[in-house]
Amino acid sequence: MTTQKENYLMLLRGEQPEWVPRFTFGGPPGAKIPNQMVEPPLLSEYRLTGGGKDVWGVEFVATKETGGAMLPKPGQFILKDIKKWRDVIQAPDISGVDWETMAKDHLDAMKIDRNETAITFALHFGYFQNLMAYMGFSEGLCAMHEEPDEVLALFDYICDFYCIVAENIMPYYQPDVFSLADDTAAWLNPFISPAMYSKLVIPFHDRQAQIARDAGIPIGMHNCGKCQCFIDDWLAIGVSLWDPAQTINDLDDIKKKYGNKLVIAGGWDARGVLASPYVTDEQIYDSVKDIIYRLAPGGGYAFSGGFLGAMDDEEVKRKNGVLVRAAEEIGHDFYK
Repeated sequence: MTTQKENYLMLLRGEQPEWVPRFTFGGPPGAKIPNQMVEPPLLSEYRLTGGGKDVWGVEFVATKETGGAMLPKPGQFILKDIKKWRDVIQAPDISGVDWETMAKDHLDAMKIDRNETAITFALHFGYFQNLMAYMGFSEGLCAMHEEPDEVLALFDYICDFYCIVAENIMPYYQPDVFSLADDTAAWLNPFISPAMYSKLVIPFHDRQAQIARDAGIPIGMHNCGKCQCFIDDWLAIGVSLWDPAQTINDLDDIKKKYGNKLVIAGGWDARGVLASPYVTDEQIYDSVKDIIYRLAPGGGYAFSGGFLGAMDDEEVKRKNGVLVRAAEEIGHDFYK
């Protein structure tokens, strides 16, 4: 019998799976889901404790209304002048880290059934996003336009650090998938041009992707907003899955153009009637059915979506419960 993990990896290999998987960004320890995201605790401790400083000294704060999602603390950016990044951005000393114990303790705490769940290894939320976290959007975007060589030098420095972490700890995680990330787009447009993305950002994702290519495992890319103009760059470095593939992109055309070379993990956003506090179970169910029937034929699609809100909000829990049940029920029978 095909497991959730095997079915999910079939999809990432460009095959038509036996049913439409439900892509997730992770779940609680012991969750029975197709893929579980793991990020080395060295890099993610501030996320696990509900906020605090990351390895670079940026302080993050969470909001209840977004289910605990985090942003840099407003007005407290650590880098004012890109030319002075060497004085501010300092990688921590990792010479004494026990990588094997770190990975083992993390996996034990997550209680992942590796027969049922694929492990997706992640490092950070992106080079573009790191720069914005250091400087804020106004100064960060100005730096990319006015001092591209300094931005390249900074990205090279932090990429060296992330690659060292990956090379040291990945042998102990033995992941099934490698995840890249960078939210380089807003809802209506990218923050930067495709040319700037190709010059300043993708080379460093490529260096990380090389680790995955050497390991022979598939690569995913997380990028929100209207970012379809970057897809060819992703494919060039080996990316085979894109999440959350939001509905502002022309997903039908993308499906037609790329087929199963690029898994669309998403296609659902709580917009329009779905954003109404009075949305019905039937409307939620029909929205899931519509997107699966549009994008899943032949493979190349995983459902991904959710209602944001406080984790203890009963209405949010109700709506997400309906959404998950619909995705699993409709998706499980789709290819039959």
